[in-house]
Amino acid sequence: MDYDPNRPIYLQVMQALTIDIITGKRPPGDKLPGGRELAGTFSINPNTAARVYQELEREGLCETRRGLGTFVTADPERIRRAREEMAAEAVRHFLREMETLGISQEEARQLIRKQEETNDA
Repeated sequence: MDYDPNRPIYLQVMQALTIDIITGKRPPGDKLPGGRELAGTFSINPNTAARVYQELEREGLCETRRGLGTFVTADPERIRRAREEMAAEAVRHFLREMETLGISQEEARQLIRKQEETNDA
């Protein structure tokens, strides 16, 4: 994974795992890798891996079961909300970028429709 030096690594790893969860790559109830394995997979410090899991648990996307490990939440509603939150943030980011370019929201909508037509062709 290529890390953005302007954002904390733990947030970037959290985002990657959250995307895996909301897209179903890691389904509800799925056992997540142990902290050391996560650290190795993402080439991060084990303390950073622990923080990733602590934050995901705080957000309700995973739960730690003593002696068993860390698992994706079995709550489909929480996963749905996380998906909606990430989508809303992506839209906000897109609109900020369009505004930076001097493009209105209506112009942005037109650009999206035009792109959809291009993709459908």
